[in-house]
Amino acid sequence: MHVPDGFINAPVSAAAGLVAAGAVAAGLRGARQELQERTAPLAGLVAAFIFAVQMLNFPVAAGTSGHLLGGALAAILVGPHTGVLCIAVVLLMQGVLFADGGLTALGVNITVMGTVTVLVAYGIFRGLVRVLPRTRRSVTAATFVASLVSVPASAAAFTALYAVGGTTDVPVGKVLTAMVGVHTLIGVGEALITTATVGAVLAVRPDLVYGARGLTAPLKLRVGGELVDAAPAPVEPVAARSTRKVWITGLAASLVLAGFVSFYASASPDGLEKVAADQGFDKGAEEHAAAGSPLADYGVSGLTDARLSGGLAGTIGVAGTVLVGTGVFRAVRRRRGDRARETV
Repeated sequence: MHVPDGFINAPVSAAAGLVAAGAVAAGLRGARQELQERTAPLAGLVAAFIFAVQMLNFPVAAGTSGHLLGGALAAILVGPHTGVLCIAVVLLMQGVLFADGGLTALGVNITVMGTVTVLVAYGIFRGLVRVLPRTRRSVTAATFVASLVSVPASAAAFTALYAVGGTTDVPVGKVLTAMVGVHTLIGVGEALITTATVGAVLAVRPDLVYGARGLTAPLKLRVGGELVDAAPAPVEPVAARSTRKVWITGLAASLVLAGFVSFYASASPDGLEKVAADQGFDKGAEEHAAAGSPLADYGVSGLTDARLSGGLAGTIGVAGTVLVGTGVFRAVRRRRGDRARETV
């Protein structure tokens, strides 16, 4: 649901940019508490994985496709503040290098695809986890529901922005109905992908899933007629466990998805493109400022072989995203360490 330049007017785009800047600033502050030394590189990997999976458009209706938004996945795996930063990194890379999502609409996209999805998904996720039994199955069930709801919520957020800043005269009610309808279907795909990914990490390294921290309820003992927490049994500290295997496996999967599997993705327009064409508000779209990029439209300029061109572009995108993302999150982590030393 990458919003192009021209769909939303300049004043509303600027306002959305301020909202996005505030969300990123809050994310930078909050991520200092969420990120640990061993998880900072994994946050960069999550961003790269989301970039890769977003290249895999899947069919959802006749002539329409969808792809992962990733807000729920990022929030549950690495935390909501870090999740906003992950999506912002992905959108920045896509907009600048691949001409996907307008540059003047970058604030709109971070607000709609990053901030709204993360807030809605993580809010629902935490609410469900609190009332459900404290088990891994509860985490996966909460993940499915949160992911599913986050996508039509994002579509509704776009419609709200269109209602006050749309550049074409199309009834808002029609836009809302069409956007929420198709993105509810896309939300099912989002939920399946997100739940499968979170479940896979839970199965091998539950200590690396932010949303699963503190799953095990403390053992209660009755002392003097009152229930008290029992002393926890000694366990091997998870900080000593290496994340190298997880990082290598995740990076390899991302490269395969973006460099090979993406060739078989659906070529149908995504939800926003289809609704815009059907309802007529695609007439406001403007040419992307980075349309001349050598990687525009996820292909390498000069390569005539579509498979090679798309695969190489996807590989470059994954590599660039993991490098930028890891650099950002390491810097955030170091900033936390510097502040901690200043207070000593």
